[in-house]
Amino acid sequence: MNNSKILLETPELKRENQLLSLVENRTTFNLNNCEFSIYETHRAAFGVKLHFDTIAFTAMLRGKKHMKLEHKTGYFDYFPGESVLVSPGETMVIDFPEADQTPTQCISLSLNPEFIQDSLNYLNYHLPKTDESSYWNIGPDEYYLFNNTSLASATNNIMRIAMDDNSQKDIMADFALKELLIRLMQTQARGIVEKNMAKNTSRIGFVVNYIRKNLHQKLSVESIAKMAYVSKSNFFKMFKEELGTSPNDFILQERISKAKELLAGRNSIKETAFQTGFSDTNYFTRVFKQLVGVTPKSFQDKTTFFE
Repeated sequence: MNNSKILLETPELKRENQLLSLVENRTTFNLNNCEFSIYETHRAAFGVKLHFDTIAFTAMLRGKKHMKLEHKTGYFDYFPGESVLVSPGETMVIDFPEADQTPTQCISLSLNPEFIQDSLNYLNYHLPKTDESSYWNIGPDEYYLFNNTSLASATNNIMRIAMDDNSQKDIMADFALKELLIRLMQTQARGIVEKNMAKNTSRIGFVVNYIRKNLHQKLSVESIAKMAYVSKSNFFKMFKEELGTSPNDFILQERISKAKELLAGRNSIKETAFQTGFSDTNYFTRVFKQLVGVTPKSFQDKTTFFE
């Protein structure tokens, strides 16, 4: 599984003398179809409850929370680069064990349920998914998410719009919210596929499973599409709809994710390249550096240093 996560943009923290409360101080921006809030905590606290009447998308910007969804989950750590989808009527129970040294900052978007339902109805009627067994829907069970590039970009966009002083912000926010909903559903779909790989019988589940088992081989999108019993063009469309990325980009991301595991396990660069489907070590090194930011050797040296 690829557990890389993308950090969001971070507004400046308020000075303590600007806060009404040192624990979950809330700054709110109201829009037509959502309420956008920034929460800051500058003092250690435990058992703080935060309740949402409507569905809410939350994301960590700074610091660390130790929290649970009351009556639904056990405690888990909540860090920047991660998001949590809160169902209507749910309550977060939150500890801030390190806020004295490292203040926390997070956001929430409380969404108008009618706006969500209208958006889903439009998508399912006018833009139905290529895979007839799937449809646009926000699931309550896939609530803990790692931010990918697309979800982070959509979240940053709605943050900027909400905090901007613009007379047209409500119109812009509605478009931005629709993008956020689509990116959220695609991120959920990817998480569901990854968690239920062994029993996933959907076309996308089959395809992802096949790709991961055959990263060492040459993978042809056309041949994989045939295995899924769809045309090449519909395969690209189905993949983009479900996971928010193209088949080729997904294969490349999975190759590099696997390569990172192998390098951390002390495999040689040449062997790692071969096991992840790269016949040319120099090309593997260039692609790895492009996606990871460092060369395979530097990555391996770094993981060795921190052990």
